[in-house]
Amino acid sequence: MGFAAISTLIEARVLETGPAWLKAATVIETVEDYLYRLDEVIGEITSTRPTAVNLFWGAARMREIALGNQDLGLEELRALVLQEALNMMAEDEERNRKLGEYGAALLGEGSKVLTHCNAGSLATVFFGTALGVIFTAHEQGKIEHVWVDETRPVNQGGRLTAWELRVAGVPSALIADNMAASIMKAGWVDAVIVGADRICANGDTANKIGTYGLAVLAKEHGIPFYVAAPSSTVDLTIGDGSQITIEERDPREMEGFTVSGFFEPDSADAAKAFDLLTKDGSYQLPLTKGHQMVIDRKGGAYSFDAWFKMTPPGIEIFNPAFDVTPGEYVTAFITERGVIRPEPDYEMALGIFCMGSGAVHELGLDV
Repeated sequence: MGFAAISTLIEARVLETGPAWLKAATVIETVEDYLYRLDEVIGEITSTRPTAVNLFWGAARMREIALGNQDLGLEELRALVLQEALNMMAEDEERNRKLGEYGAALLGEGSKVLTHCNAGSLATVFFGTALGVIFTAHEQGKIEHVWVDETRPVNQGGRLTAWELRVAGVPSALIADNMAASIMKAGWVDAVIVGADRICANGDTANKIGTYGLAVLAKEHGIPFYVAAPSSTVDLTIGDGSQITIEERDPREMEGFTVSGFFEPDSADAAKAFDLLTKDGSYQLPLTKGHQMVIDRKGGAYSFDAWFKMTPPGIEIFNPAFDVTPGEYVTAFITERGVIRPEPDYEMALGIFCMGSGAVHELGLDV
């Protein structure tokens, strides 16, 4: 949701604050020009993540307010779209904090929680969904420990969630994805809390790959499995998970690993050498065996972005970014409207709870 709002906010202001070359490249002189360009940007945004419904929801809100007010002048319309994006950002944090309160109430004192991927401030406008529950429970003194799945192959847990928890002072430890079963069997997990990219009418839930496996393990060990997400993630236009498009990502995510960083030359001679390499822009080192490294000048220092291949040549890769957890494995959904349980089933419970929420089914959007 944050990405949709922020991206549209940038587009709404780009002609006023962007560089001269961008202003010249994108000439918007009429409301018709603006609406045409807005549609282009919406298409670009929604095509980036076909599985995640919040992007479609956010984009639909932008389109709806723009089309519903196209009788305004260009500057007035642009200001209105910008304000709607700002409203969405404020609403997102408010939803997350409410969601956090509802979720924290489900946890007892001394809770040990396992989470997967990243559903915190880095994934939302602020505070987060799954991590919002954990942050709130931590503030209430309920969290003893959090287990953080590294979340292969991109390691969002290791790179993002572990950092967010450390900054917030939440006691936590990073584990490899395949360690979850052993930790559960040892009795070191009281609840699993994850986010979601799309929740179907029957409760089937798309989330980062590996979530389904955790749900199966949680059920086997008698551990509650909670999905924390705002009502905008609920897509009642889709009956079950078989209808969700699952994004497949670049095979290089599994073939190797990336390394990025900055450095300063340790001598005048080294500085001259790196200046020479980057005098015409980025310099790609001539590495062998498929490895890649690019060096760029960054002020008085330099940056490097590298990718190192680990797998043998010719290996076929299957790299889906998400999986679908059947609703029967979800103990409850934690939303800003309350905790939703399958009573009598998720199809009815989700329909009732999301009534009047402004989710995609109420925007009349085919996603």
